[in-house]
Parts: sequence; structure tokens; C-alpha cells
Amino acid sequence: MKYQDLRKIEPQDIKQNPFTLIDDDWFLLSAGSLHAFNTMTASWGGVGILWNKPVVFCFVRPQRYTYKFMESNEFFTMSFFDESNRDALSLCGKVSGRQTDKMKATGLIPFESPQGSVFFEQSKLMIECRKLYFSDIIPEHFQVEAINKNYPKKDYHRMYIGEITSCFTNFK
Repeated sequence: MKYQDLRKIEPQDIKQNPFTLIDDDWFLLSAGSLHAFNTMTASWGGVGILWNKPVVFCFVRPQRYTYKFMESNEFFTMSFFDESNRDALSLCGKVSGRQTDKMKATGLIPFESPQGSVFFEQSKLMIECRKLYFSDIIPEHFQVEAINKNYPKKDYHRMYIGEITSCFTNFK
């Protein structure tokens, strides 16, 4: 499959509820090229407008294998799936790409995005983003103490903000 085979949409034409897509359905966050990439399951993030651009924000802990790919690549992708791929997403969130060939283990089929990043044939919605900004979570800035329960190991996320550069869908 090639991205040319997909239906291109504008970010504002995404019809699915972003809260459902991100929190309930999860997504694969991927960075790198077909020759060297990693993907991880994520359920934290969001979409909106910032700096007069359509953006996403997502979070990666420094010990995750995907972190090095996020750091060394200008673009990243968010791929959303239907429920039939829940097991694949579950596995991609449990095992590291350092030791496991996630594509072989899940049967997911990667292909190249417009900017040379990675999408998956089974995806129903694909969002490609150019990194605009990052910031590390600073625990001293938490305004609600209960947030600390998410960091028992003190392994605070890095937040990335990416401009949405392209969107493709297989949703009907």
C-alpha cells in the first residue's frame, strides 16, 4: 500500500471523537523511516490549534525505545485502528522494539508516509506531524499532587508538539 491509495483529509475533517480515539481506542506513535523505526502504543495526547497551526501533542518516557527515534527524526506519525487490531496495539505497548520485531509479532504492515515516516496498512486514520516543540515534564510544576501517582519511578515524560502536515483515512 502507498499513501496515494488513501483518502487525504484535512485535520478539521476528522470526524471521530479525539477523546475516544486517543484514550479508548489508543494509537501507535511511530518515528523513523521504513529502514529504522519504532512504534509504541500510546493513550495520552491531544489535538488542537497552537501557533495558528493544527497540532497534536503526545508524550514519551525517556527509557522507551521510541524516544530515540522521536529525538532523531523531524517527523512522527499517529496511527489509529479499529478494534480488530487491539491485540497488536496491546503487544506494541508491552514489548520493546529493542528485543522484539513488533511487525513480525503483530502482523502489522508498515509503509512509507509522504515525509518518509511510517504508516500501517491496517490503520483507519493516519496523522503525520512535524515536530515543532518539546518540553520535559517538571514535577515541581504539578498543580495537583495526585498527578505524581503516574510517576512512581520518577520517569517523567517528554511532551512533543507536532504540526499536522497530513491526514489520511480509511474510515467510511
